[in-house]
Amino acid sequence: MTTAATQNKFKYSEARILVVDDEPGNVKILERLLRGSGFKNIASTNDGLTSLELYKTYQPDIVLLDLKMPDFSGFDVMDALSSENQHDYLPILVLTAQMDHSTRLKALKAGAKDFIQKPFDMAEILARIQNILEVRLLHNAVRDQNKTLEEEVQARTQELEKSRMDVIHRLGRAAEYRDNETGMHVIRMSKYCERLAREIGLDDKASRLVLYASPMHDVGKIGIPDRILLKPGKLNAEEWKIMKTHAEIGAKILSGSSSGLMQMGETIARCHHEHWDGSGYPQGLKGREIPVEARIVTVCDVFDALTSERPYKEAWSVADTIAEMKRLKGTLFDPELLEAFLQILPEIITISQKFSDTETDPTILKSIREEIFHESFAHCNSL
Repeated sequence: MTTAATQNKFKYSEARILVVDDEPGNVKILERLLRGSGFKNIASTNDGLTSLELYKTYQPDIVLLDLKMPDFSGFDVMDALSSENQHDYLPILVLTAQMDHSTRLKALKAGAKDFIQKPFDMAEILARIQNILEVRLLHNAVRDQNKTLEEEVQARTQELEKSRMDVIHRLGRAAEYRDNETGMHVIRMSKYCERLAREIGLDDKASRLVLYASPMHDVGKIGIPDRILLKPGKLNAEEWKIMKTHAEIGAKILSGSSSGLMQMGETIARCHHEHWDGSGYPQGLKGREIPVEARIVTVCDVFDALTSERPYKEAWSVADTIAEMKRLKGTLFDPELLEAFLQILPEIITISQKFSDTETDPTILKSIREEIFHESFAHCNSL
């Protein structure tokens, strides 16, 4: 039958011990005592500075440290170790002939965990070593458990965020399917937005945020009644009032996330119908009061809407679309953004053709949407 004492001996025998004392005789006594008590892994030095390097390479479970050493004292050693290992438990057992109150207090503040008075009492040394090792084992166990819990929390958080992203993307697709048969509008528009963001000088991170957040711009349409959203004719005043609520509905759906991606999605959903001259909705923001990501979406959303066929209208030609957008420069659109958009128009047309509404192969459509989703989820935590 295994006793507690045998278990402890087995547990402690593998401990790595570092002995630091400028007196070679003391070091030899301690080494002989420790090996005779079953400890196998012992390193030693007579120099304080050398002990710092040994601590890094040997990674001891406990340090038996003399305080009074020439050139680099035990206090200097503890100060150096404490500054380099601020979050670690420093298992230091101080060896000293000075046991006055001020010395003990100074050593405790420097990082000492216990004391042994010279000349040594062998039984006391072993008892105090075992006590410190027990505390270190418990500390390491708590540290490892905390690390495991943090990893589990992080994994669960990522799982929840992925589920949230999945729901949001599905809501956005559902909203698009209600007034766009293929749902390719959000894909084209998001690609336009990323290219325009880069053209005006946004960095890579900000441009990717715009790419992945812009598909959520009309997610609030999920809350608009079909009789209004799908009405082929012009909306009356009351219907238009209801239609405009989709901006705030979308913002509310996306609100409350700590993710920068979702926060940008919320901003875009709320502000993409604001106008440069202040005549837009829902807040009537004007000029640079409108977040730049929303101004980018406004330009790209209108271009794609005008050049796409809808149940209630034919697709406009690119020439007619550009003429109309130029007419709205400074009223609906940020003038500088529109000019930048016109500079990259050939690339915009290429994107439009690549992700055309005429694509009907369900396998290709599914592949495109899954690529967009997985890319956005992969970046949602870093963004």
